[in-house]
Amino acid sequence: MYEQKREDMVNSLKKRGYLKNSKIIEAFQKVRREEFVPPRVKEDAYADRPLSIGNDQTISAPSMIAIMLEVLEAEKGQKILEIGTGSGYNAALLAEIVGDEGRVYSLERLESVAETGKKNLKKNGYKQVKVIVKDGTKGYEEESPWDRIIITACAPEVPKTLKKQLKVGGILVGPVGEHYRSQTLLEMEKEGKEKIKTRKHGTCAFVPLIGEFGWNKSQT
Repeated sequence: MYEQKREDMVNSLKKRGYLKNSKIIEAFQKVRREEFVPPRVKEDAYADRPLSIGNDQTISAPSMIAIMLEVLEAEKGQKILEIGTGSGYNAALLAEIVGDEGRVYSLERLESVAETGKKNLKKNGYKQVKVIVKDGTKGYEEESPWDRIIITACAPEVPKTLKKQLKVGGILVGPVGEHYRSQTLLEMEKEGKEKIKTRKHGTCAFVPLIGEFGWNKSQT
């Protein structure tokens, strides 16, 4: 049942122009999204809308994830930093794209959410993903610089810490704007140590990125 739903979802995303890159298409075909959502919403795993995973967190709609991954342009063998583990689904897609030679580090501020994401990833065999409980707005300097950085929650602006940790030639993708209101998906390409080229990729809606260089709890 889920295999057919997964195939239908991929075909729909391709037809609507969200999925174009063959590596990303293959990742969507392989990752079992139903394994990354709570049992209560499993039947809706392949619906093209956000789903609650508890703790005021969501798993983004497949079309939104597709847009972000297409913009990110991740490659095999790369080292990627993800801000916001959530259910682990996005990290699993990234793991498929970078392959066994690559690495994905995923930062999650909520320990209970991180544990769920870690459990889901382990259960589905994604050993190249490392989940770390940490304020994602600070990044993970220990393993920087990063080939790619993807932010899966909305920040008032892209934290300078993350831009600093991005490799020259690297790409950062994330939503910026008012939480639960007007947000824009930004792509930042680091062309030099102090030179970043920014592109906008339309409007979006994400939960707030809470942390020292994001939103404070009192603001959400």
